[in-house]
Amino acid sequence: MSLITSFLHRNRSVLIALLIITPIGFYSKFYSGPLRYWVNDSLCDVFYVIFWCLVLALFFNRLKPMHIAGIVLFATCILEFLQLWHPPFLELLRSNFIGVTILGNVFTWSDFPYYFLGSLIGYFWVSKLSVKNNM
Repeated sequence: MSLITSFLHRNRSVLIALLIITPIGFYSKFYSGPLRYWVNDSLCDVFYVIFWCLVLALFFNRLKPMHIAGIVLFATCILEFLQLWHPPFLELLRSNFIGVTILGNVFTWSDFPYYFLGSLIGYFWVSKLSVKNNM
């Protein structure tokens, strides 16, 4: 079995989870129905954190789910505080959709509960996938 085939087989459930959460996360940025401002600016943070928990689980599958969720929560909180800083190189990175989606552009205290919720959901999701992959 080739290295790529082995990787895909071993991480099948995480890849499927990423195929589910990624379009949901992007859709939440473009959603235009009821409560659109909340979905676009707050709920999307939950999906963002879950996405990064799954990405870390994909590439660092030996890390415990609690460590993955903690690392992602810490990094996300640091990125939120970085939104208070506007040096030219960060402004350049934030000048396109992907850059602003990853780095953000406006600091908001109200984002933190959504980061904690996303990391909690990410923890449980990765835990469930870890148990499934070990069967």
